[in-house]
Amino acid sequence: MSEAEIGAGALAGDHSIKPVSSHIPSGRKTAGRWLIGLATLGLAAMALLQGLDSAGTIVLGFESWRPLLYTYLAWAVALGAGQVMIRGEAGHRALFLLPAVLFTVSMVIFPTIFGLYIAFTDWNLSSFAGRQLNGLDNLRALWADPYYWNALGNMVWYVLAVLVQYAIAFGLALLLNAEIRARKFFRVAFLMPFMLSPVAVSWMIGKSIMEYRFGPAASLARFLGWENPAFFASPWMARISIMAMDGWVSIPFIMILLLAGLQAIPNDILEAARIDGAKAWQSLWKITFPLMLPVSVTAVILRIIFELKLADIVINVTSGGPGGATDTVSSFIYREYRDRSNVGYGTMLAQVYFIMIIIFVTGLLSLVSRWMRRLT
Repeated sequence: MSEAEIGAGALAGDHSIKPVSSHIPSGRKTAGRWLIGLATLGLAAMALLQGLDSAGTIVLGFESWRPLLYTYLAWAVALGAGQVMIRGEAGHRALFLLPAVLFTVSMVIFPTIFGLYIAFTDWNLSSFAGRQLNGLDNLRALWADPYYWNALGNMVWYVLAVLVQYAIAFGLALLLNAEIRARKFFRVAFLMPFMLSPVAVSWMIGKSIMEYRFGPAASLARFLGWENPAFFASPWMARISIMAMDGWVSIPFIMILLLAGLQAIPNDILEAARIDGAKAWQSLWKITFPLMLPVSVTAVILRIIFELKLADIVINVTSGGPGGATDTVSSFIYREYRDRSNVGYGTMLAQVYFIMIIIFVTGLLSLVSRWMRRLT
C-alpha cells in the first residue's frame, strides 16, 4: 500500500489500518531461549557447588561467595540479552524493570533462602567447630524455649497498645483540625517526637527523665506521694513504661495520617449535618468516624506492622527485664546473637517469627477487608 493510499484511508476514517509489528526470526528466538536456559543452568550449578563447598561436602577452594555473585551477574546479563532476542521491542522495555527485579531477588529473596539454610545449622561464633547441619534441633529447642514464648506473649500486649495509640492520635488529629490558635505551631510540636530516633528517646526519657534516683519524673512522683517511683522494677509498670515511650514516638505518625484524612472530608457534609440539627458528638460518631474508617484502618495496620519490630527502646532501657516482662521477640533474638553468638538458633527464631508475622498480617488484612465490605 502506497503512502498516498494510507493517507487517503486515514482521511476517509478507515480504522482497519494497523501498524505492522516487527517480525522476530524464529532462529533468533531459539537462540535467546538457549542463552537464558544455559545461563540459568550455569547459575544453578554454581549455587549447588558453592553450597556443597560451604557445607564441607566437597572442597573447591572457594574463600567466599564471590563466584556465585559473578555467576549471578553473568546470568542477569544473559537474561536481559535473551529477553531482547525473544521479545524484540517488548524485551527492550522489560530491561527497564529488570534491574529492580534482580535487586529484589539479590537483596530479599536470596537472603531469605540463605537464612532458611542457616536456621537448620549449629553455628555458634564462639565455637571452633564452625557451621554444621543439625536438622530440626533448633526447632525443637525453640519449641521448648519459655523465653521465646514469653516474648511472643508480650507482643500481644504491645499490639493491643496500638489501639490506645490510635485513640490518642485521633483526638489530637481532631484538635489540630479544629480552628484553634497557633494551630501550625502545635502541628509541628506534636510531630517532633516522630522525628527523633527511638534510641535517642530511650536514653533521653528511659535513662534520664525516668531514672529512679535523680530523674525528674521520679522526683515528681515522690512529691506526689509515690514512695518508690521505680518505673522499671515491677513487670507491669515496666511494660507500661515501655508502651508509653513507644507511644510517644509513634502517635505522631498515626496522627498525621488521620489529620490528612480529616482534611479530605468535604465541609459541605459537616455543614449539612449541623443544619439538620446534629450535635458535635453525633456528627463525629455518625459522619466523621465512618468516613475516616479507610484511613483509620490503614494507619492502625501500618502501626501494628511497625510494632511487631519493636526492639530498640527495650534493648536500651530494660534489656527485656525485669524477668522478661518487657521483652519483645526482636529484642530476644538480638540478645541471642549478641550475648550468646548463637547464629543458627537465632536465625531459626527469626525465621519462625517472620512466618508468624506473614500469617498474622495476612489474616488481619483478610478480616479487615471483609469487615469493610460489610460496612460499605
